[in-house]
Parts: sequence; C-alpha cells; structure tokens
Amino acid sequence: MPKSRRRGGGNPRGASGAQHRNMQPFSDEDASIETMSHCSGFSDPASFTEDVPEINEEATQEELEYKLKGLIDLTLEKSAKTRQSALESLKNALTSKILYEFILERRMTLTDSIERCIKKGKSDEQRAAAGLACLLCVQLGSGIESEEIFKTLAPVLKKILSDGAASVQARQAELYSTMECLENIFTKSYQKERNSNGISSTQNTVLHISALLAWTLLLTICPMNEVKKKLEMHLHKCPLLLSCDDVNMRIAAGETLALLFELARETDADFFYEDMEPLTQKLRALATDGNKHRAKVDKRKQRSVFRDVLRAVEEHDFPTETVKFGPERMYIDCWVKKQTYDTFKEILGTGMQYHLQSNELLRNVFELGPPLMLDEATLKTMKIPRFERHLYNSAAFKARTKARSKCRDKRTDVGEAF
Repeated sequence: MPKSRRRGGGNPRGASGAQHRNMQPFSDEDASIETMSHCSGFSDPASFTEDVPEINEEATQEELEYKLKGLIDLTLEKSAKTRQSALESLKNALTSKILYEFILERRMTLTDSIERCIKKGKSDEQRAAAGLACLLCVQLGSGIESEEIFKTLAPVLKKILSDGAASVQARQAELYSTMECLENIFTKSYQKERNSNGISSTQNTVLHISALLAWTLLLTICPMNEVKKKLEMHLHKCPLLLSCDDVNMRIAAGETLALLFELARETDADFFYEDMEPLTQKLRALATDGNKHRAKVDKRKQRSVFRDVLRAVEEHDFPTETVKFGPERMYIDCWVKKQTYDTFKEILGTGMQYHLQSNELLRNVFELGPPLMLDEATLKTMKIPRFERHLYNSAAFKARTKARSKCRDKRTDVGEAF
C-alpha cells in the first residue's frame, strides 16, 4: 500500500492534532503481497485527509490499536472530510481483521461517534457512519452489546430513513430499521406514478431496491405467522415490479419472488398460487429477453438471474453454489441462504472470506461451527500466505479459549455447590 500524500499546512488545533501528525503511515515495505487480498478493500490513500493514518495488515497489535484510537479521535474533528476518511479507514480495518476485544472496550465511544456523524454529517459521511455501525454489530456478534448499539442508533437511523427531505444517498445507507419503515419505501414502486418531491425517479428506484432487499433479508428471520402475513400482503403485488424500466429493480423483484415462493412452500405444504401461468410467462420472457433497446450487459445479467428464478417458482429448484474459504467449503442451497450471504458480502466486501473463517457471528449464522485450527504443515500445503495463516490460527485459538473458559466456569460452579 503506498503512503498517503501529505499536503502543506498542519492542523493548528492543539495537542490532539499534533498527536495525530506524529502518526507516521507504514512504509511501502510493510504492505507485503501476502496481505493485498485484505488491503484491497481499503480506501484510496490519495483520498485521505492530512491527519488520517493508514492501517496496514502486518502492523503489530499495539501499533494497530494506536492507529485505530487515532482514527476514533478523528471522527470528532470539525472537518467533514477528515471525519469521513476516519470512518472509512475504521470500516476497512474492521472488514479485514477481527477486533472484538478492542471494539468491546470502546463500543460506547464508537457508538457516540457514529451517532454524531449521522446527525452532523451529509450523505457520504452518513453512509460511512451507517456502514461502520453495521460492522460493529458484525464484529460483536449477536449479544447484548450489539443490541445496545442498535437501540442507541435505531431512532436516528429511522428518522433519516423516513425523512423524505433527506438525501436519497443517505436514506439508502440507513436501511437498518423496521420492516414497516422499509415497506413504506419500496411499496411506492408498486404504483405507476412517482412522487414529485424534486428527486428523480431513477434515484427513487435505487432507494426502493435497497429497501426491498433489506426487507427481504429481515423476512428470512421472521416467525412463520409473520411470514404468512407478509406473503398475503406482497406475493401478488411483487410481480408488478418485474415491469420496471430499471434492470436492477427487475432482478431484485425476481430474487425476492423466488425467496417468497420458497418461504410460502415451507409454511404451507399445499401452497397454491392462483396466477402461476401469467407469472411464469413473465419470468420466461425475462429469462430469454432479447430486447434490442437494452444494454447487452444488462440482458446477460437479467437472463442469468431469471433462469434461476423461473426454476425456483416453476420447479421448486435452486442451483447450489459453492463458496471456498481457506480449507473449508460452504454450500448455498436455498434462496434464504443466498440472500443472507449476499448481504454480508456487500457489507464486508473483500473481507468476506476472512470473516467466514474467523468471525464467530458469521460462522453461527451459516452453521459452520467454531473456527478450524490446522497445523502449520497443512496450512502450508494449501498455499495460504503466512500472515493469513497467523490470523486464521489466532482467531481459532481465541474461539477455543472462550469455549474452554465457559466450561471451566461451569466446573467451578459445580465445585462450589459441593
């Protein structure tokens, strides 16, 4: 990773600015080829502001934490560009490393910074802050700490999400609210007309797509009685979106329909869809679309997706996908699992494989069990870079230590009882 470019004129704001100016970015030699797979998701260093330090994968833990603390401090700066760059750097660090203990100790500080950036910032900064909030929850897992973060930020996120006057980009990034809020957004695409609030229909469509996909993800974890209610509300309306001019909306609607049919058949073995014939005709037309007025790339992408959607609706079938990470394999064999995987992949980007290997939350979500601990000889035969092997074994060791600690605690309780 190249060094960030330094511009003239230091930060005149006292000791805090001086402290960060003394943070020297890592040299080019530190950015080894071994870590480029993780570093590729980092922001372009040229876009960093003066006082934002770079994060390198091979930094020692102490040096890494020092830089991360500096980034947290920079989220309080007056400069919006500095705050946004600090947020992006924190996101990239959380994407490429497991930092559970560091985050756990500073979760309230980070939550306060995120809340302040969402309230104070504009659309790009709000998007970065919302993305960081997501990553905090991914790192902390499904415990009370994540719930505390959500409860603190939910009112702020919901307010922006429901605010029609807020920028479309900011609202799109804040889709972490209730299903009712999301429905209030994407159901507007059921209607032919577009509201005239000064925002183009194209921008609205992008927002509606994000709302629909977020709503679909939340639907996958709802109890069956709630799923049935949502199916009654949307299963006959969702096909309307297949006629949208935007190819991404058509694809999102198709994948949502496939998932809805999958859930419907799980909730009712005798499920019957009255309008099956016109629906399959529409899906077949999209799977073989040769419209000359559409871009070739869009047509190829659409045909590929709708072949699978048609199979799901008509034949109850799903084309199994294999995801490889380290020595492990994960099979995506249903639409629910595909939707969940795609969502995490969008959040984690190039860090997805690393988190599948090491992140306890993701491994629980996908039922992968605790992280594997392999001997050095086995890892070498798989040609995994040295530093990645170190991260892999460190995460596995930490997970096993936690499990053993719980067992020791239980034995202690039994001993004291006697």
